[in-house]
Amino acid sequence: MSEAATMTGNPIVTPTRSPAFEARLKKRYAAERRFKALGLGAVGFSLLVLVFLLGTMIWNGLGGFQRTVFDVPVSFEGMGLTVMQTDNEGAAIRALQSQGLPEIVSFAAEKTLGEAGAAQINSEAWREVASAIIADPSVVQRGGTFALPTTDRFSTAYLGEGQAALQPLARELEAQGHVRRAFDFGFLSRADATDAQLVGIWGALVGSFYTMIVTLLLAFPIGVLAALYLEEYAPRNRWTDIIEVSINNLAAVPSIIFGLLGLAVFLTLFPTLRSAPVIGGMTLALMTMPVIVISGRNAIKAVPPSIRDGALAVGASPVQVVFHHVLPLALPGILTGTIIGMARALGETAPLLLIGMRAFVSTPPTGFTDNATVLPMQIYLWSDQVTRGFVERTSAAIIVLLVFLLLMNGLAIYLRNRFEKKW
Repeated sequence: MSEAATMTGNPIVTPTRSPAFEARLKKRYAAERRFKALGLGAVGFSLLVLVFLLGTMIWNGLGGFQRTVFDVPVSFEGMGLTVMQTDNEGAAIRALQSQGLPEIVSFAAEKTLGEAGAAQINSEAWREVASAIIADPSVVQRGGTFALPTTDRFSTAYLGEGQAALQPLARELEAQGHVRRAFDFGFLSRADATDAQLVGIWGALVGSFYTMIVTLLLAFPIGVLAALYLEEYAPRNRWTDIIEVSINNLAAVPSIIFGLLGLAVFLTLFPTLRSAPVIGGMTLALMTMPVIVISGRNAIKAVPPSIRDGALAVGASPVQVVFHHVLPLALPGILTGTIIGMARALGETAPLLLIGMRAFVSTPPTGFTDNATVLPMQIYLWSDQVTRGFVERTSAAIIVLLVFLLLMNGLAIYLRNRFEKKW
C-alpha cells in the first residue's frame, strides 16, 4: 500500500478489467486504426489522381509549346527591299508583301530544301521574316537564317504520324539538319488560326481578361452589399427567408441555366453584342453573385459581436460600425470567396456557348464590345480537331489555364493572410 493511501486510511482500489471490456477496447482501437488507414488511403489516392492528371497534361502539353520549323538562310542582296517607317506593323508587313517578300522567301526555301521541301513550308511563314525585318531593319543588308514553320501535314509526318508519303522526306531533311522542333514563343502572343502551326492563345487570354473584369465589376459590389444588407439590416421575416433560400438555390443552379438567361435577356436587349466580353461578363456575374453573397454573409457572421458592441459604445453610428469595423474584418473571407467564385467563372464554357462566344476570332479584342472568345472555349474548339497538332495545342492551353487558376487561388490565400486580423 502506498504512503498516500496509508496517510488517508483509504486503500487505493485498482479497477479490474473484465475479458469483455478488454475485447471491446481492442475492437475500438482496431476501428480507430482502420479509420485512420482509410483516411490516409483517401488522401493518397487523391494525390495519385492529381499527380496523374497533372503529369498527363504536362506530358501531352509540352509538345504544344513547340512547333516544327525549317532553318532556311535568306539573302536580300539586290532585292531592293525597303522598310516602311510606321508604328502600324500591319501596314509595314503589307508593304513588304507588295515588294515580293513571299516570293523571296519561297525562292530561298527551294534553294535550301529542294522543291519538295519548299512545298511544305507554311503559306504564312514569310510573315515571320517580315516581323524580323520590321524589328531590325538591318536584317535586309546582312540577311540571316530564319526558323520558318512547316505545314501541319508535314509536322504530323515529322512526328511519325499522318501521311506516310511525307515521312521519308521528313527523315531526309532531318538528317541534313534543316528541320527541327523549336519552342514556339508566338503561341502565347498570337490569336486563333486554322493551322495548328500558327495558332496562339493570346486572343483568348485577352477575351478572358475583359470578361473577368466585367464579371468582377458587377458581381463583387452587388454581392458584398447584398450580404451586408441581409446580415446587418434585413428584418427577420418571411420575405427575408425567401430571399435567402433563393440565393442558396441560385448557387446550386447549373451554369447552363445562366447561359439561357443571358441569351433570353441580354442578347434580346443588346442583339449587336453577341460574343462580346460585356455580355459574357454580365452572364458570368449572375452565376458568381450568389457565391459572393453566401461567402460574404459567412465572413460577416464570423465577426464577433463584441466588435460591434465596442464600436457602438465609443459613439460610432451603425453605418460606421458596419463599414469601419465589421467589413474590414470580414474582408479576407469575402475576398477568398470572391476569387474562388471568379476562378469557377473563368473555367465555364456552357453559359458562354449559348451567348455565341465560340466564334472564330483571328484578332485579339481591343475593347469590351468586340467579338471575342475565352480560354476554356478556345480549348473546347481545339479539342474538336483530330490532328495531332491541335491535340498538343489543346493540352498546352489547358496547362496555361491551370497555371492561371493556381495563381488566382494563390492570390486568394495571400489576400486572406494579408488582411486577416486577430481579435
